[in-house]
Amino acid sequence: MKSIDSDESLTGKVVEAVHGAIISGELAPGGLYSVNTLAEQLAVSRTPVREAMIQLAAKGMVRFEKNRGIRILQMSIQDVEEVFTLRLLLEVPATARSTQQFTDRERRSLRVAYDDMTEAAAGGDEPKLMTFDRRFHAILLDGCGNTRLSQIVDGLRDMVLLRGLTTTPRRSLQAIVDEHEPILLRVESGDAAGAAQAMRNHLLRTATMLIALESGSAEAVAETLEWTRFNES
Repeated sequence: MKSIDSDESLTGKVVEAVHGAIISGELAPGGLYSVNTLAEQLAVSRTPVREAMIQLAAKGMVRFEKNRGIRILQMSIQDVEEVFTLRLLLEVPATARSTQQFTDRERRSLRVAYDDMTEAAAGGDEPKLMTFDRRFHAILLDGCGNTRLSQIVDGLRDMVLLRGLTTTPRRSLQAIVDEHEPILLRVESGDAAGAAQAMRNHLLRTATMLIALESGSAEAVAETLEWTRFNES
C-alpha cells in the first residue's frame, strides 16, 4: 500500500487504501495485522487507522481481536449465499420501483453505464467492466429513492470480493454484459415487472455460478435462494 499524505480527510483515505488492499488480496483473508504495522505502512498515525478499521469492521471486512490485532475476515459459502439472498431481496423490488420512477436523464445514464460495460468487455478489461457493472446497479438502486440502498449493496458486493470469487472461469466478459441487456431494455420500455424479473435472473445466475465454482454443485444454492421469490413486491 502507498503512503498517504496527511490532511483533514485522512481517515477516509485510510479506509480507501485498506479497502483496496483487502479486495486485491494484498491484505490476505484470515491475516492478522496490528494498527501500528498498518499505520507505519501508510505513513500515518494510529488514530486514523483505528477509526478506519472501525468503519471497515461495520462493513464486515475486518474484526478486532482483543490483545491480538485486526483480522481480515474470510467468507464461507454460506456467507456468499446470504449475500445474494439479501441482494435478491433488495435489488429486485428496487429495480421495479426505479423503472416506474426513472426520468429520461436516469435512463440515459443507465444506457451509458451499459455502453461503458460493453466497451470494457470488448477490450478484455475485467476490472473496468466491474466498475461500470457497479455503476449500472447503483443507478438502479439510487433511482428508487432510498439513499442507503447503494451503500448497502456495495458493501455486500465487497464481501464477495473478499473471497476472490469471479464468474469469468464460466462466462465471458461479454456474457456478463449480455445479462444486463434485458434489464436495460425493460427499464427503457417502462416494464417494471419485466425489469425486476431480468434482475432476478441475473443475480440468480451469478450466485449459482459463484457457489458452484466453490462447492461443485448448483442445486443447493437454487434451493437456498428460491424462497426470496415469495418476498418480491
